[in-house]
Amino acid sequence: MFWRWETNVKLLRVYKIILLMNKRIWLSLAHMGGREQDFIKEAFDTNWVVPLGPNVDAFEQSLVEYLHEDRYVVALSAGTAALHLGLILLGVKSGDEVICQSFTFAASANPISYLEAKPVFVDSEKDTWNMDPVLLEEAIKDRLRKTGKLPKAIIPVHLYGMPAKMDEIMDIAGRYGIPVLEDAAEALGSELNGRKCGTFGELAALSFNGNKMITTSGGGALICTEEEAKQTKFYATQARDAAPHYQHTHIGYNYRMSNICAGIGRGQMYVLEDHVARRRTIHSLYVDLLKDVAGITVMENPDSRFASNFWLTCILVDPKLAGKSREDIRLRLDSENIETRPLWKPMHLQPVFTDAPFYGNGTSERLFDIGLCLPSGPTLTDEDIRRVVDTIRAI
Repeated sequence: MFWRWETNVKLLRVYKIILLMNKRIWLSLAHMGGREQDFIKEAFDTNWVVPLGPNVDAFEQSLVEYLHEDRYVVALSAGTAALHLGLILLGVKSGDEVICQSFTFAASANPISYLEAKPVFVDSEKDTWNMDPVLLEEAIKDRLRKTGKLPKAIIPVHLYGMPAKMDEIMDIAGRYGIPVLEDAAEALGSELNGRKCGTFGELAALSFNGNKMITTSGGGALICTEEEAKQTKFYATQARDAAPHYQHTHIGYNYRMSNICAGIGRGQMYVLEDHVARRRTIHSLYVDLLKDVAGITVMENPDSRFASNFWLTCILVDPKLAGKSREDIRLRLDSENIETRPLWKPMHLQPVFTDAPFYGNGTSERLFDIGLCLPSGPTLTDEDIRRVVDTIRAI
């Protein structure tokens, strides 16, 4: 009888080990620090369960303090909403052209179409994978020559948390008098020359989706000036005029963040620095563990000016040296219960933007073909990262 009990205990231990070894490793899960529930409870206790409220105000202020710049922040329902309202503030209208980075998520480009404007896509450079300043100026000159007008705005993206070459981009934009709307959705905590991403352009958008650096269970924000903050709040709350009745002289949107979601964001601000530090540590571990694997290159900061938050650690797979393709590795990792994702498919290759002008050199297409995002969330342990790398090595 004792022998059977002892055997069963050993079997349960072995089974537990097997389950842990094969647990799902996710690409980037949200992590709660604990304070989130305090602010949510406060909202329920005070009956602030509607859009706007004390949590929204406090969350906006905490973001302002974190950015260390003379800026205002307006909390919104999504990063996409921030980009949409940003373009409205910049005066983008039907028929206007807006230059947008091609190598990005569709949310960077879709708001251009919301306004019936026309996206003009620019390829990436190899150092940061972001908008190529040389191609940017080429696009501006060519659009002016062909249309007789300058593009209305420029949308560079800090992809996967890596800062774009904003000094060069801002210099070009300034010479032609074109405003810049930064897409910093993936770059909260990233810096260029010690300056936070999202504070270079006239405007900038942040995202608090569930997989981002911090989350509000969905949500975003627009970084802007004081006057632009007033305009943003006006448009984001259905553009209601100052009148005792409901009167509207502009088209408005229901884009404001709820007090409940902002409560999550307030709690997340207490762990933001920890999240940035952990993702950078995970990236360093990947660099160390993959340094001698033939054909695998980990995306890194180009030089000391760049300080990516490494929202996602990304690798490039050279099939000639690795003997396997990006897709071979992705499928094998998936079979081992490890989630990965190909790099973004460039916008100029998307069927919905087939007719959009594109200025490129093949960089983003090449990156899409051979690039892979690895699990990078702050909840992952060092052992989880080693399991990912061991699986890659086994291939």
